[in-house]
Amino acid sequence: MARFDGEHSAPTLEDVARIAGVSRATVSRVVNGGTLVAAKTTEAVRAAINEIGYHPNRAARALVTRRTGVIAVIVPETDERVFTDPYFPQAYHGALQAFAGSDVQVVLAMAQPGDSASRMVRYLESGHVDGAIIVSHHGPELATALAHSWQPVVFVGDPEAPGVCYVDLDNTTAARMATRHLVSRGCRSIGTITGPLDMASARSRLAGFEEAMAEAGLDSSLRVEGGYTARSGETVTELLQRCPDMDGLFVANDLMAVTAMGVVQRSGRRVPEDVKIVGFDDAAIGLQCNPQLTTMTNPADEHTRTAAEMLIELLAGEVPQNPRMMRPSRLVVRGSA
Repeated sequence: MARFDGEHSAPTLEDVARIAGVSRATVSRVVNGGTLVAAKTTEAVRAAINEIGYHPNRAARALVTRRTGVIAVIVPETDERVFTDPYFPQAYHGALQAFAGSDVQVVLAMAQPGDSASRMVRYLESGHVDGAIIVSHHGPELATALAHSWQPVVFVGDPEAPGVCYVDLDNTTAARMATRHLVSRGCRSIGTITGPLDMASARSRLAGFEEAMAEAGLDSSLRVEGGYTARSGETVTELLQRCPDMDGLFVANDLMAVTAMGVVQRSGRRVPEDVKIVGFDDAAIGLQCNPQLTTMTNPADEHTRTAAEMLIELLAGEVPQNPRMMRPSRLVVRGSA
């Protein structure tokens, strides 16, 4: 059992956090009677408090009282993407897990990509929710508007605006790793289907592809823009027309990659013998094709859980220790490359 080390004249909030294995902000919420903490976490904090004899300075409490007990997961995407891309249910599930055991309701709020930033800010400041996790966005407008709002928000994905907390995947490094894998397997005429280039994730994945191709001394101009939808995987036809000898393909998400694989195979080319394919997201659909899809991991549920932890700190009036968190990806090698 962990013990108070006696370094301080009296136990502090930091000592409780260290022993309980949680953040200072989480301890603060438990001490101040907040509801945005899971039951098991609350028990761990209370046990640590009892163990070291911590007594809070009640005069120093400054927790803002929240009214609604509702957190929104906002997805500014089309209905098609939200209901067909497995990334979004996983992301929502991660947020639900983060608040499991608490009295907090987690609602899913959908907004169309063309909706104005001011409209979403008005919704967040309407008093219906205490804070929000923004999952996916197109351009910096929304984040820029929210940077000047009093409402606590955390983005999943780089919001491309200063002063906003976020959790993101290191998309550039991941795409570079995926492309290097194709090169290591002997591919020399490698194409890519990007995501929508008004999104930071798509541009970062394209940048990683370009970097790896330049590193290998290969031409990176064989590309076409997709939309992160299954249908846009059909754009591989354009790449095959431009380069019939294409022997490698990096696709910016698995939905597009699986569709592209089918198009390649129907053209008479074999995967992976003639064309090797690497996707992105490690979605379950990649296990349902033949051959199974080699891909990069992108654990949406882990990212939204981390974003929720940041949001809890913001709701407690704290500044997250790491307000701009970048997470790694790993290559999952299967049959397609």
